[in-house]
Amino acid sequence: MQSSYKQHTDNIFALAWSHDGQYLASGGRDETVHVWNPSTHERLLTYTSHKSCILSLAWSHDGTHIASGDTAGHIHIWNARTGEHLLTYGGHKRFVRSVAWSSDDKFIASGGDFGDSTVQIWDATTGVRLAVWDKQDRIFAISWSPSLTEHLIASASFDTTLQILSFDAQQYSLSPHLSYRGHTGPVYAASWSPDGHYIASGGQDTTVQVWEAVTGSLITNYHGHTRAVKALAWSPDSRYIASGGDDQSLQVWQAQSGERVSTNTQYQTWIRAMAWSPDGHYIASASGSMVYCSVGGAVGRQRPPDHSL
Repeated sequence: MQSSYKQHTDNIFALAWSHDGQYLASGGRDETVHVWNPSTHERLLTYTSHKSCILSLAWSHDGTHIASGDTAGHIHIWNARTGEHLLTYGGHKRFVRSVAWSSDDKFIASGGDFGDSTVQIWDATTGVRLAVWDKQDRIFAISWSPSLTEHLIASASFDTTLQILSFDAQQYSLSPHLSYRGHTGPVYAASWSPDGHYIASGGQDTTVQVWEAVTGSLITNYHGHTRAVKALAWSPDSRYIASGGDDQSLQVWQAQSGERVSTNTQYQTWIRAMAWSPDGHYIASASGSMVYCSVGGAVGRQRPPDHSL
């Protein structure tokens, strides 16, 4: 079963589940973020303080705050329950393509695309910039390791690399840790597995590659897509990956073997964002101005939308 949410008026570029799985946030070109309950399809609030297209969203792990990045180079921190704006971070020059909270919610990593090309780490409470990495070209995706003992950040770039950076929380410095170079074109998506053992990356070369996080060894090279892969999501148990992009299909497959278990080709346009619910029951995907919630727990039983708001 699949349902859809259509309260946005233009293309959606960002999706994020709250970590308790109760709420979903969506944002895009209409300069708004909607927070809604996927179970009831009730919109709980609309955040309207951005003045440009929203490209990225991330919930704090405690569920109290949302970080949202836009094309003007701004990142807003705001109260997820009330919509109250708390802080604006203006360290980037232009497009903030990705934002991610550290597992302890103390820091935020953000990646800049056009005219910026930096990874920046900053204090989530004060907005003070702590570290900058400028050795990649156009950052498309940031993913913070779920580890509670070390700060590792995956950074996907136009220059074909997936770089793992190490953030020193005492010295406030970023340094290269590992570099994965399996793609032959820009890397648009990167996602750390919930168990912290693997990293998945998707790109212009139509592949999704799964890497062993510690050694950098390539585990799986998935070739199911026919055009660029722009969005990835892991199942909560780290067994499956959902992928989507320019070929207008959502594919679910086994992370270790690459065996495809589900394909949904009913989308009318490209897929730009994807998120798997923490309870494993749903896969949310953004295509055009619509958000679709597919059954994810019963992997392989996805269908076209049957009702919408």
